[in-house]
Amino acid sequence: MSFNPLEHRGIPLDRQIRDWRELNVTPVDPDRCDPYTKCRIIAMNGIEVEAIMFSHHFSRVCPDMDIKRRLAEVRYVEQQQQKTVNWLLPGQASVLETTLSYEQVAVDLTCWVARMEPDPYLRQAYEFGVLEDFDHLYRYANLYEMVEHRKAEKIVDALTEVIPGRPTVRQHRHPADNVREPYDRAAAAPESKLHALTIMAAEQQTMNFYMNVGPMYMEPIARQLYQEIGMVEEEHVTHYESLVDPGETWWERLVNHEYNECYMYHSFMETETDPAVKAIWELHLNMELEHLRIACDLMRRHDGRDPESILAPQLPEPVTFEPNKEFVRDLLATQIDLTTLGAGYVREAHERFQKMQRQVNGDEKPPSERVIDQHRDMFGGEYRMATEGDHPVTELQEAHAGR
Repeated sequence: MSFNPLEHRGIPLDRQIRDWRELNVTPVDPDRCDPYTKCRIIAMNGIEVEAIMFSHHFSRVCPDMDIKRRLAEVRYVEQQQQKTVNWLLPGQASVLETTLSYEQVAVDLTCWVARMEPDPYLRQAYEFGVLEDFDHLYRYANLYEMVEHRKAEKIVDALTEVIPGRPTVRQHRHPADNVREPYDRAAAAPESKLHALTIMAAEQQTMNFYMNVGPMYMEPIARQLYQEIGMVEEEHVTHYESLVDPGETWWERLVNHEYNECYMYHSFMETETDPAVKAIWELHLNMELEHLRIACDLMRRHDGRDPESILAPQLPEPVTFEPNKEFVRDLLATQIDLTTLGAGYVREAHERFQKMQRQVNGDEKPPSERVIDQHRDMFGGEYRMATEGDHPVTELQEAHAGR
């Protein structure tokens, strides 16, 4: 049944602040939890962090004290929501285990968005990026077995394959070639705006996560791998954030953020398998409905426009975490050799790309290649989980795959 968040009143803002007991939620059980429940938690944390940081940036350029106070009131609740969501993650999970879940989010969420995106240029941006996150999952999975002597299927189950994507070594591009053309805010479909916000938020939290956890490891190869992939995540944030039309007013952006939060919480409420987590999605949705109402009122008063003019009349189909194996394999077979040039995509390694490769990689193999070499030395082969047969790219097939 269709759901229009503009037609629903949520919990009044003055009733949304919770005490510590209410925030002290029970984390999910890492041994029994559906991997996609963890993915929804991680994705929703990214959405909340983006909403919080956007509100801070808006407040920093806003001279009106009444508006700054209103933003602060909503932002405090958003911070409580973020703490509740992120604290659902199990404390006994290692950083590497959480990393594997982060990359599963990046793969299956971006795949879903790419499949649903109506704009061909935006869809290509998502298809290009997902092959890189897919390779990160493979590199971290090999590191996981080396460091913790466990296999990645313990974390991702058989929902997402673990095989090479576009090799990470080929992901280091000149910064200018990471900037895409933005959608046109006047012509873009409402769901395109939601997709761009969602993937930007997901990649931003991954970038921030790797920035902070990478140096916590003692193993040199682990520290180096987080450093390398962390730099690629910087490229990804640039790639996705540039899709958003910079001509959107602050009020338009505020409304889009709040509408997207309603969309994501409603989606996860509809698809969640854990009753306790589902109840949190439902509670937060009812809070976000009020945040959206406040944002819409601010837009009417200060932007002179009706929010209905930029928003979808009802939420799109729910965002769904589901296996995307066939979709990824088709991308591997057809797009693995792509790189970027300006705001477009090319199949040849152009001069600027080659220069960047020389500057970044130097004369040595980068950590993303050495982690595979070291895994082969330790275990006699790579770690892969290829549930659908041989790799679709012949030169990336491996004799010890599927151990």
